[in-house]
Amino acid sequence: MHAVNRRWYWFARQFFPCCSVYSLALLLMVLCMFLLVVNIYELRLMQVDHAALHNIPLAVPNVDFRTDSSPVVWVQGQKLEVGYMRHVFNVFERIGYRTGNSASDWDVLWSHDYPFKTMSADLGHLKPHQKVNHFPGSGCLTNKVQLVMSELSFIPKAFVMPTQKQDFLDYVKENPGKQWVQKNNNHRGIKILSVQELDLDTPNSFVQEFIEDSFLIDKRRFDIGLYVTLTSVDPLRVFIYQGDWLIRFCSMDYYPFDRSAVEKYVVSDDYTPLWEITSLARFYTELGSSRKSALFSYLRSIGKDPDILSQNLEAAVRNVFYSKERSILRQSAHYTYRNFFEMVRFDFLTDQDLNVFLMEVNMSPNLSSEHFIGNKLLYEQVVFSLLRLVGIASPLAANKKLTQDTDDMEMLVSNRDLHVLTNNCTSDGCNQCQLPVCRLCSNCMNKELESVLMAGYLEQMNRHTWRRAIPKPFQTQGIARTWYSDTDEEFQRFSTSNKVMSLWFHGKCLEDAAWCV
Repeated sequence: MHAVNRRWYWFARQFFPCCSVYSLALLLMVLCMFLLVVNIYELRLMQVDHAALHNIPLAVPNVDFRTDSSPVVWVQGQKLEVGYMRHVFNVFERIGYRTGNSASDWDVLWSHDYPFKTMSADLGHLKPHQKVNHFPGSGCLTNKVQLVMSELSFIPKAFVMPTQKQDFLDYVKENPGKQWVQKNNNHRGIKILSVQELDLDTPNSFVQEFIEDSFLIDKRRFDIGLYVTLTSVDPLRVFIYQGDWLIRFCSMDYYPFDRSAVEKYVVSDDYTPLWEITSLARFYTELGSSRKSALFSYLRSIGKDPDILSQNLEAAVRNVFYSKERSILRQSAHYTYRNFFEMVRFDFLTDQDLNVFLMEVNMSPNLSSEHFIGNKLLYEQVVFSLLRLVGIASPLAANKKLTQDTDDMEMLVSNRDLHVLTNNCTSDGCNQCQLPVCRLCSNCMNKELESVLMAGYLEQMNRHTWRRAIPKPFQTQGIARTWYSDTDEEFQRFSTSNKVMSLWFHGKCLEDAAWCV
């Protein structure tokens, strides 16, 4: 070994007499690095030539582009710094969204206020992937005056002032024992007043009958808040959140009754939470039930059927949307329906027989747990489930271009997932594609209907703890098998698009019981 080193040293000194050993070593390292780079380059050229010859796609390096390509949410509202939208921000962050603003190429606009008054022009030209958390025209649901004018049986009787002043006075003469409250769109300062104390000349207000026979638990009056989402208006598709309900109690016992003590009959911001109600705390706190389950357990313990309550609530939600469907359609005519969704909260009272009375529908319902930290989980679960339902909390939602690719969309839902009731398609009656059921046949189905059904399919797959209210579920395959559209009076009143949508869900239910609920 020493002999070899001496020969190498002699050779280096003969050819590089002026260089030190360290300099020679550095020179050799540079030469080796150069040869290595040349070899890598030659190997890469050989790989490219081979791939081109055999049509083999080259592998893409696994690089994390999250910082630049993450979807963007623009949360809009006044005084966001106070934190009332914290849970909304939290959920979007957890599902991989970054926060933007009006100047961003945003994917989702979550606006606390109704945005169509100030942003109408911009929201009329949205990109296909963009979503907005309000529906144009949804104000007819949440405007209190417009709601009471619906004259639905489960909305306490009301008279709009001053236009119905005389009608109200005539009704009072026929029903002298009833009590009344006066309301407006601000929903503040509500209390029972005598007829003489009512202001019957204030515009945009209404006088409404007070529900006296309300159901009490531990002597307390309470309301039930249902989270409801409109995902489509033509055709109509509506979902109710069944993961839990918001149940709020008055802060004072109802009896002995005193109309001057509004805390006895009005659920205020300082309401009593369910976990402080003794009869429900046992189920909610000790046994770990949800609010809804705790209420159901209590109802069963006193001999009442909670299914009756659920059915009455769901029927009321359906009837409200049916009554407002045309108004929403008119006001949203200049927009692309596919870009919008809307979550509202329906607030109900119930009487001793579990009949329900709709008090109001809240746009942008409160999602802040600052007052009651125990509501944090409910609010974040509601928001997350909502984003799943409308396809925002989805792996493909993170890439605008990906969601428009045919192969990627077919991975989620293909045309073969849409075709139902195909036995009707072979009959002579479907040759002209006139009947609603025939429009579900492949030879009759147009691109617009394909898009509608794909959206319905994905909502069913993504619904999580939401359950469809419209179209009305069949509940079981047995019921679906005995249902005939010709004898269903409600179905006959539907628009054509609603008929087609209902028939499609009927066909899916017949194929798979999971689609029946």
